Amino acid sequence: MRRMLNTIYVTSEDAWLRKDGANLVVEVEGMERGRAPLHMLEGVVSFGRPGASPALMAACAEAGITLSHLDPNGRFLARVEGPRTGNVLLRRAQFRATDDPGRSGPIVRGIVAAKAANQRTVLRRALRDHGGAMPADGRATLETAERRLTDVARRTLVASEVDTLRGLEGEAAQVYFGCFNLLLRSGEPAFAFGGRSRRPPLDRVNALLSFLYAMLGHDCRSALEAHGLDPQVGFLHADRPGRASLALDLMEELRPVLADRLVLSLINRRQLVPGDFTIEDAGGVRLSDEARKRVLVAWQERKRDELTHPFLG
Repeated sequence: MRRMLNTIYVTSEDAWLRKDGANLVVEVEGMERGRAPLHMLEGVVSFGRPGASPALMAACAEAGITLSHLDPNGRFLARVEGPRTGNVLLRRAQFRATDDPGRSGPIVRGIVAAKAANQRTVLRRALRDHGGAMPADGRATLETAERRLTDVARRTLVASEVDTLRGLEGEAAQVYFGCFNLLLRSGEPAFAFGGRSRRPPLDRVNALLSFLYAMLGHDCRSALEAHGLDPQVGFLHADRPGRASLALDLMEELRPVLADRLVLSLINRRQLVPGDFTIEDAGGVRLSDEARKRVLVAWQERKRDELTHPFLG
């Protein structure tokens, strides 16, 4: 198994990235703020408008280090990467599998079933840890949602058509996010959640969800490219120009246990407060620069958690 390396996140608007020997150096207003050996990196993610020297971009391309540029909300803007790597025979097998319903169906089934099961896990944890302190109607709502997600996961296992599985995935998302507000225990009205909203997120919870989903999507895309797969050609998500469909497929079952759980932890533990978000003139909400740094630190710490594979040990 390939060892996953580190990712550098650059959040300062006026940062400049350059190469110094075999190191990446981050400067802000002419002062060095940090450096890291290139051989320890697999990606650099910048938010806003940091610049990079041509020498650094060339060194990163040669070393297989991807430079990704995102807007302050985490929305993808551009990537600088070197020559395509990996096995072309693997990619050809991937393309043939996506065009074969007999082979793509089981893959989609596994994605949807795992996502529904992980969404159910988030609800079960809330019921286990805090169900006794919930109002009776709130607990009943979560219990009903937990049973519905169990039903969706079971129906997924006997579905064969990809379109049917996509419908089940949508049903599970509706049930899950329909009760997500009950999982927020900060008591802060500013963190009320009324449902998913994107591009732009219209409340603080959605802003945090969208940001972490963007980080997870970046990591999934980098992992796919590192292993020679084409992130644009997916199974659950239909092909669309500019969309990394396979990266979206890969992240589906990871959203609840990685991103959603971190959102709940940051809000319920009051590690983020309403003032950590900026409301834009158009109505969108985004993290402040300082809060974004704290979220990235928490995201890196969450990814360091070690799990034991239930079958492989």
